[in-house]
Amino acid sequence: MTGPPFAQYRQQLLAEVTGDVLEIGFGTGLNLAYYPETVSSLTVIEPNPGMGAIAAPRLAQTSLPVTSRSLRGEQLDFNSDRFDYVVSTWTLCSIAGVDQALSEIHRVLKPGGKFLFIEHGLSPDPPLQTWQHRLTPLQKRIADGCHLDRAIADLVQVQFPELTVDTFYAEGLPKVGGYFYRGTAVKYDSNARN
Repeated sequence: MTGPPFAQYRQQLLAEVTGDVLEIGFGTGLNLAYYPETVSSLTVIEPNPGMGAIAAPRLAQTSLPVTSRSLRGEQLDFNSDRFDYVVSTWTLCSIAGVDQALSEIHRVLKPGGKFLFIEHGLSPDPPLQTWQHRLTPLQKRIADGCHLDRAIADLVQVQFPELTVDTFYAEGLPKVGGYFYRGTAVKYDSNARN
């Protein structure tokens, strides 16, 4: 998930981020270069211990205050209503308990906070869906649990009824793994006045 189109997707997704931010599935830290100066704190989680060594040079170069934790998305060890933004880039495809992770993301967001994500997933094209379903068992084995056939918007909307999603086929990727969902989900603020 590197190269010019992916850099542009990351930059577009992270442009509005501000305040206290949680990133789910930090990986090698590719998003670090695209966080704006409006971020006051960045907490990142990554369950794969091998990623820390790869991310270390990027962490050393950033001026952002970053706290790194070895956690899974399904069990976020943070207080409720803690973060202004939660960010996930190409991670929802591989979280085993994705419904639980989305519930946790909702819980740790402040009322009115936003969940920003970009992900690949189930195409609307039935013949392509057939191939996505056929290839997903193999993909899960070779790509650390990655699913090609998750209907990402439907999964997110269970926790976040207030959801805006753009969908598109990514440049330079086979369509079977290149149908992208880029979205903003807002945690309903029950104290907001109409």
